[in-house]
Amino acid sequence: MLTGSMVALATPMQIDGRIDHPRLRELVDFHLAAGTDAIVAVGTTGESATLDVAEHCDVIRQVVDQVAGRIPVIAGTGANSTSEAIALTQSAKEAGADQALLVTPYYNRPTQEGLYLHYKAIAEAVDLPQILYNVPCRTACDLLPETAARLSRISNIIGIKEATGEVARVAILRDLCGDDFALYTGDDANTVDFILQGGQGAISVTANVAPAKMHSMCAAALNGNEATAREIDATLALLHKNLFIEANPIPVKWALSEMGLILDGIRLPMTVLSTQYQSTVRDALTAAGALK
Repeated sequence: MLTGSMVALATPMQIDGRIDHPRLRELVDFHLAAGTDAIVAVGTTGESATLDVAEHCDVIRQVVDQVAGRIPVIAGTGANSTSEAIALTQSAKEAGADQALLVTPYYNRPTQEGLYLHYKAIAEAVDLPQILYNVPCRTACDLLPETAARLSRISNIIGIKEATGEVARVAILRDLCGDDFALYTGDDANTVDFILQGGQGAISVTANVAPAKMHSMCAAALNGNEATAREIDATLALLHKNLFIEANPIPVKWALSEMGLILDGIRLPMTVLSTQYQSTVRDALTAAGALK
């Protein structure tokens, strides 16, 4: 069971939108040096919605190769087509990813039975540990705890990224799914509470720009050191808030560019952070010590 701070890695791009492979390798090295516990490649923050299938698979492969087994790599392989999700997950397995993260099918608005059968089909088709990903604010469907519990009985469905913002779901999911089912928050702002309630860590946007602090905060919370965890979290609070001042990954990609880690490239329909918000995000970076 993976624990700690798992970065939802942004995908570096050239100004014209082409994937910036050299900076992708450098970004992976930045996280290895900072103590990030695992890397999620091509999730929402990695602009999975705007990468074509070949690019998607190539970025996962490149991250796996650059990590070279030093920390786990979780591949974002969800889709609103079950067959496409199977194909992406199979490709991730062949690339050497350790686990897959599968968002609920967006736009389709499936029933709970449809969600169960979707995930069951992927798990049966690809022998790779798989993490469910529930983010209703983006997908227009909520993977309910009772459905997650049914899925937790499938051997290679090993956990869930819960991005509802409801910390109360930790106790519900733990009770329904058992102690060996991993629970990860997808909301940076509730990471400390989520872990203290029994979660295993965070799949984090904030970790893109403050990886060492997110690692230390998660480690403190996992060790039951609430005071230290909350002290670190207080320095990150503005990042947790302001990295969502426009839709993710707009602010975090601008922040990484401001830090000199990537270029200011992003793909339509996403756009560069609006000028009116740039000082707000810069202030959050400064408060967290990510910028001098």
